[in-house]
Amino acid sequence: MSYNQALALNAQALPPISRIAVSLALTVAAWELRYRTRKQLAQMPKHILRDIGLSEDHAELEAEKPFWRA
Repeated sequence: MSYNQALALNAQALPPISRIAVSLALTVAAWELRYRTRKQLAQMPKHILRDIGLSEDHAELEAEKPFWRA
C-alpha cells in the first residue's frame, strides 16, 4: 500500500482500533522516510548540495535532527 493510499484510508470512517493502527503505521512510515532522507543528505557531496540550493551548514543541521522531529 502506498503512502497516499494509506492517507486516503485514514480519511475514511474506520473503527477506532483500525484508525489507531493506520495512524500508527503512517507515523512510522513518516519517521522511516525522514531517517532515510536525512541519512542520504548527510552523505551528499558539497557540489550536489550547492546544486539543490542548500548550504553545508543547513544540510548538516537537517541531517543531525532526530527522525521524530519534523
